[in-house]
Amino acid sequence: MDLTDQPCSLKEDFGDPSGLAELPRSSKSDSSMKGTDHSGTHTDATDNLKEELEKLKERLVKAEKQKDELLLSKLSADRERDEAQDELGKLMDLEVEQYKENLVIKENQERHLNTVKQQNIELQREIQKLQDDLAAKGSEVSQDFWIKRDIPKKKMKFTGMENAGNEETFLNTCCLYHIAAKIPFSLQQRQALLTFEEEDVAQKLIRRGKHTVSLDNGKIDLTAMPVTLETGVKFELHVTISGEEINVSDIPDIQIPDEWIRDKLELNFYKSKQGGGEVKNVSYDRRSHTATITFLRPGVADNFMRCTTHPFCINEKRFMLSVSPSIEKHLEKFQIFSGISKRTLLLSGTHEVEEDEESMQDMIEIHFQKPSNDGGEIESIKYVATGTKLAYFEEDTETVA
Repeated sequence: MDLTDQPCSLKEDFGDPSGLAELPRSSKSDSSMKGTDHSGTHTDATDNLKEELEKLKERLVKAEKQKDELLLSKLSADRERDEAQDELGKLMDLEVEQYKENLVIKENQERHLNTVKQQNIELQREIQKLQDDLAAKGSEVSQDFWIKRDIPKKKMKFTGMENAGNEETFLNTCCLYHIAAKIPFSLQQRQALLTFEEEDVAQKLIRRGKHTVSLDNGKIDLTAMPVTLETGVKFELHVTISGEEINVSDIPDIQIPDEWIRDKLELNFYKSKQGGGEVKNVSYDRRSHTATITFLRPGVADNFMRCTTHPFCINEKRFMLSVSPSIEKHLEKFQIFSGISKRTLLLSGTHEVEEDEESMQDMIEIHFQKPSNDGGEIESIKYVATGTKLAYFEEDTETVA
């Protein structure tokens, strides 16, 4: 039975509620014939009908109650549906407003981005123009210029001769460096190094060995020893800066044949307004993005040394190449030597004292400067109170005849 349907009338289902409407009517003769024999049966049927009627009434009450509850649930569901629809409508309106706001923000950002891009393009053009002007100004500066101050004069001496291969050799810049590596010496805690002006003074103190130095709060015994150094190296570094070659790097990697790039480089460095000249040879290496430009006329390479960059146009694009001089280097007269410092001695044997490092160093210096202590003029002194420090020795050229 569907509880939402209208309850049926009891009269329709069960007829007269009294239960007596459809009872068969018997004649008096029949009734009188039965008499009291059937009175008990009639009473039982009536009771059964009454009980059935009560049950049906209870079912009717329950059905009415369920119907009311369903109606209330339906009303509540309708109210929640209406509220949900209102909330959905508000959310949709809010989404539309946010979409419009985002659309306006996006348009403003795109407009601002276009403005910034245009400004960047104008700035790039201005920068490129300034770079071109700078390169043009640099190329206009003559290699020969006046110096508005006196150039110091130095004494020169003849050192030797060599065969000149051609006239271009005289346009190269040749440099010679005499290099002697410094020899490190580890100076331990409570040790001191003293270098005297006279070698005899240091050697006399080393031969004496033991020395007693007076301090503010007592005395200490020191031992003078020669300084044992590691082996050192010296060599000559010969550097030749070419007057007709330059090195070019940062060449863009463009998918065109190497011959084309060489031609582009030759044309680019041939332009006289940029300080160039006729090119003798172009050596290009795609893997390292570098090239070596050799000019036919010596001295042209010097024009490109005033600027470290040079413009390069290819495929309607502009790049900046790095330009550097072509330098040839080689070593000569490499020597290994054993270092000996005859004017320096090592003092050790000091124990922990109350004086600080500077005071202790001053007292040692005072003691070994006195002639009465076989001392002399001290050129340098270094005392280490705590830790370990490195002292460096280099060739003593002043004593070399």
